[in-house]
Amino acid sequence: MSGPVVVGVDGSRSNLAVVEAAAREAERLGVGLELTQAVGWPAGDGWSGIPSWEMGRTAGHASKDAMAEAERCARSAAPGVRIAREVLVGEPGTVLEGESRTASLTVVGINGTRRYGTLRNGSLAGHLSARVSGPLLVVRGRPNPVGPVLLVAHGTATLRAAAEFAFAEASARGVDLVAVQMRNISAARPNGGSAHAATADGEDVAPAGALSALSEQYPDVAVRCRRLRGRSRRGLIEASEDSRLLVVGVRDRFRFARLPLDPVCQVALHEADCPVALVRC
Repeated sequence: MSGPVVVGVDGSRSNLAVVEAAAREAERLGVGLELTQAVGWPAGDGWSGIPSWEMGRTAGHASKDAMAEAERCARSAAPGVRIAREVLVGEPGTVLEGESRTASLTVVGINGTRRYGTLRNGSLAGHLSARVSGPLLVVRGRPNPVGPVLLVAHGTATLRAAAEFAFAEASARGVDLVAVQMRNISAARPNGGSAHAATADGEDVAPAGALSALSEQYPDVAVRCRRLRGRSRRGLIEASEDSRLLVVGVRDRFRFARLPLDPVCQVALHEADCPVALVRC
């Protein structure tokens, strides 16, 4: 896909690390970077995606300042990347969901976008994980992570698309790819209980065989396979501590039916110690 990398801008200091990551992704992909900011109406509700020429003057100035700082940050991280700005009125999650339809990649942080817009139900990353079109990169975990790209194999239905994304990232970054096979995992539920799942489609997964064709396509990427046995939530978190990126596939039925993410994706999104890429399958 040749669309831009879309990143949410919220004017916070922590958001600049997200913008930097997005700029580097755009550079690796050879596409432009779109800085997108969602701004709420001065009073009352409005429609998402309406250009913001009628915003209040104060919000407009604040938005311009945030965008200018984000653009400086992006140009410093990736000087050759084309940069565009979009300031749209609406809920951040809804605005970014719309922009993601033409994006190569959508990038957000873990804190959500709250300074100039609101997200009523949970974090921005959580909202988009079940609704975004295309891959979603959530910048989280320790700063400046190093190590291999970590591919989580938890079902044949999600493996291919996630593997293609992981191989491309490993090749562009010049690092190894580690494929982790998940047998089962549990994730905490909001009510304090837990959700338990085997592989997403009830099958065992053989990463080595499934990845062989992609290994031929990316001969520069060294691949290692490992299995985390038993209740492997802790093992997945520990594996992320030595990785620079965790890649996991998400079945499209979760987006179309607005279903909660499966436990593997939940653990990756909420507890990994490195950035997480959720790839639609």
